[in-house]
Amino acid sequence: MAYSKPLTCSVLALLFAASLGSAQLTVNFYDKSCSNALYTIQTAVRSAVARENRMGASLLRLHFHDCFVNGCDGSVLLDDTPTFTAEKTAAPNNNSLRGFDVIDSIKAQLERICPQVVSCADILAVAARDSVVALGGPTWVVNLGRQDSTTASLDAANNDIPAPTLDLGDLTKSFSNKGLSATDMIALSGAHIVGQARCANFRNRIYSETNIDTSLATSLKSNCPNKTGDNNISPLDTSTPYVFDNFYYKNLVNKKGVLHSDQQLFNGGSEDSQTTTYSSNIAKFFTDFSAAMVKMGNISPLTGSSGQIRKNCRKVN
Repeated sequence: MAYSKPLTCSVLALLFAASLGSAQLTVNFYDKSCSNALYTIQTAVRSAVARENRMGASLLRLHFHDCFVNGCDGSVLLDDTPTFTAEKTAAPNNNSLRGFDVIDSIKAQLERICPQVVSCADILAVAARDSVVALGGPTWVVNLGRQDSTTASLDAANNDIPAPTLDLGDLTKSFSNKGLSATDMIALSGAHIVGQARCANFRNRIYSETNIDTSLATSLKSNCPNKTGDNNISPLDTSTPYVFDNFYYKNLVNKKGVLHSDQQLFNGGSEDSQTTTYSSNIAKFFTDFSAAMVKMGNISPLTGSSGQIRKNCRKVN
């Protein structure tokens, strides 16, 4: 059964080769134990995105914020307990992360057909891929077999997720700390093609920075007052906010990056060339983004007996 639109053989070969970077994960992990797992996730994601286009970006972001905090282990989904404070209230996540209800629904469906077989961490990884495809973006081979963590780390969430105020050097270091290259960083930043940002995260840019298109700054100010409206949101790609294309990079070349960290990818620095390439070559961006998503999905997975398969993604068994 096909779960997403086809790629050329050469691209699939590239992505499969990249997928071998995590030997403990396999692409056919659920083929025998829960053969309908991928179809179930894909169907639910397509339905959620059809109801609300923004949900595609939200599910993609959940996977990113999960993987950057102690690896792709589903920890971002946990609620507070008496023994730990969850990651949901960390500065990068609070009043920002969403889509938990979609993951809950997918998990409930999978528990009915394959009890305690499919991990929440794997659901996040597959849902991220299916969200991108649903919005018109590329597909990639998702490695499977992650276990779920039994704890969360508020401190790691506050410290390890790249902030929207970072300069290029700190951005590169943040990704390097997770085993991701500068090329991966620029490609993965393309997820902002379909993202939205809170006023609090771009207020300083539109009121104080000079390397920004004046018409964009004026437009954003209408929804982001200088002193209030922290939670007001605006799309990071104002051209095609719900289509996974390469307009994000076209915008950066024209000084229309909404976040400070976005515009760092085209600001007279070492990464200008790659950003320019992506702005004119969507196929190159899609290939690099897909390969980078495979690498990110392989960050420190829990496998074997190192974790558990949660029955409820919000709490430890």
